Amino acid sequence: MVQQREGERGQSEKSRRRSVEIAAFLAGLVATLAFFAFFPGLPHVIDWGAIVVSLLVAALARWACRRWAERGNRESPRP
Repeated sequence: MVQQREGERGQSEKSRRRSVEIAAFLAGLVATLAFFAFFPGLPHVIDWGAIVVSLLVAALARWACRRWAERGNRESPRP
């Protein structure tokens, strides 16, 4: 019974972590595309270079979010 609860808690935590990582990826993607679209002085065209850079920034945001969550889990174990 206790193992089942721990398994449910672990799956719930994994699901929450996955949704947070997706949100971080989308936030990085949208923020970078918005930067390229609206920043003065840049051509206001979203080309392939801007899309590739946006995907890289989004992947970096997802990675940073994952590392931050892992660090938080190591420092403060839950009862």
